[in-house]
Amino acid sequence: MAPPDGPQIIATDSSAKDGLVKCPRCGATEIALNTASGLLRCGFCRHEWTGQGGDEELFINQDIPSLSGMVLGSGSQDIVASTEDVLTFKCSACGAEVVINTAETTQARCHWCRNKLSMNQQIPNGAVPDIVLPFTMKKEDAVEKIRAFVKKRRGFAHPRFLKEFAPENVMGVYLPYMVVDINAHARFAGEGEHRTRTYTIGSGDNKRQVHDADVYSVRRELDVYINDLTVESSSERRDQDARRNTNNIINAVMPFDVENSVGYDSNYIAGFTSERRDTNIDQVAPLVQRQAGDIARHKVAEETLGFYDRGVRWEDQQVDIRGQRWAAAYLPVWLYSYHQQRSNGKSFLHYVAVNARTGKTMGSVPVNQPKLLAVAAAVQVVGMIIGTILMVVL
Repeated sequence: MAPPDGPQIIATDSSAKDGLVKCPRCGATEIALNTASGLLRCGFCRHEWTGQGGDEELFINQDIPSLSGMVLGSGSQDIVASTEDVLTFKCSACGAEVVINTAETTQARCHWCRNKLSMNQQIPNGAVPDIVLPFTMKKEDAVEKIRAFVKKRRGFAHPRFLKEFAPENVMGVYLPYMVVDINAHARFAGEGEHRTRTYTIGSGDNKRQVHDADVYSVRRELDVYINDLTVESSSERRDQDARRNTNNIINAVMPFDVENSVGYDSNYIAGFTSERRDTNIDQVAPLVQRQAGDIARHKVAEETLGFYDRGVRWEDQQVDIRGQRWAAAYLPVWLYSYHQQRSNGKSFLHYVAVNARTGKTMGSVPVNQPKLLAVAAAVQVVGMIIGTILMVVL
């Protein structure tokens, strides 16, 4: 049990049971996600249902203004490095023992009775999050999104990429995130300028424009409520070095409608791949603090600083987080990747990503550098010719 001043832990797997997961209507274990509806579907009786969710059930959707201290979903607790990935479950249908390697999957099939076994209770290795946002876009729709994205860039795409382009190889991936709610109080102090008049002094080549402005002491104080701030909880995905990867593309397909998430159920993951969280809260907390400050500054500037048309320079900024709530989440992305072998012998991984909830698409394609340089040179020549003509005419 946590000490009185420690974080409050919400057991998000309290109703989960390892082993057999059955259809609530007929008891079958052939369960999969219907991407058209975002619901779980029984493979026998076709019954569809959803997991735990909604404002009253899902702890991440609860009130923010009254949030105090640190509240953690049990799936977002620190990862224990020594935890074994290989776990043994006893099949509740026939009693056989079945092994699940949580480094690769959260489901297995009993080799005796063929019933599906699922890993739903959290173990401290980052394999089981608190919530999951189900896929609602079919693979064929994602393929068309990717095909259309590349088609618009065919003119400058590398010919080898176009020859090898196979959008049907797109994969559905659940990426790990931390979802954070924040109750904070922000204080800002600085100087703002308001222009009183603008006039021109001098003459000829020495003519210049001058602005007169009044300078004011500016102070702002406000409560800040941030709902569903999402940050990557995979260290590899947080690497935004454009020299090595195009991970920033994943951020470009956000936001996700996290409020429609459900409590984690491994049946939502069946048929898709997933990455396991490898980052603890203390590793991403500084990023969350910075983003909370950015959000507060934007809110102040958008709503209260219109009078200061010459800008405001903040000399003191402070954001005090009164309460924060963290949940480990899986968010759905359709992902097409292409490994480019460059002339220097190094490889570079390109992505085209599709938000599997909204359809928003962004990506990177290898560029045909000779063609791009030729077009740039042609544009420059045309610009020089037009400039020369205008000078002659004038």
